Amino acid sequence: MGGNIVEKQEDRFLRLLLHKLEVLSLQMEKMKLAEYVQLLENLPRLLWINFITGVVRGVGMAVGFTLLGAILLYLLGRMVDLPLIGSFIAEIVRIVQFQLGVST
Repeated sequence: MGGNIVEKQEDRFLRLLLHKLEVLSLQMEKMKLAEYVQLLENLPRLLWINFITGVVRGVGMAVGFTLLGAILLYLLGRMVDLPLIGSFIAEIVRIVQFQLGVST
């Protein structure tokens, strides 16, 4: 009788452990842990992916800063009537237009 209770507790414990193991296995599949470990083990591919990511991030920042700078220069160029800053900004706008090949 006492052994039967212990066996039931062990059986319940094993079912609970199996359920937890299945949940953990599904979570690891969702995280794609195997693919991540495989990527970490392949150093040339990891370096290549990081290089491409860095290049794309750098180009994106360069384009973004260029657009923001152009917008800022345009807005400041509209405010050319500022006494000291106006002529400086106008000169910068002329230089940028010259570099872009835009005739004024």
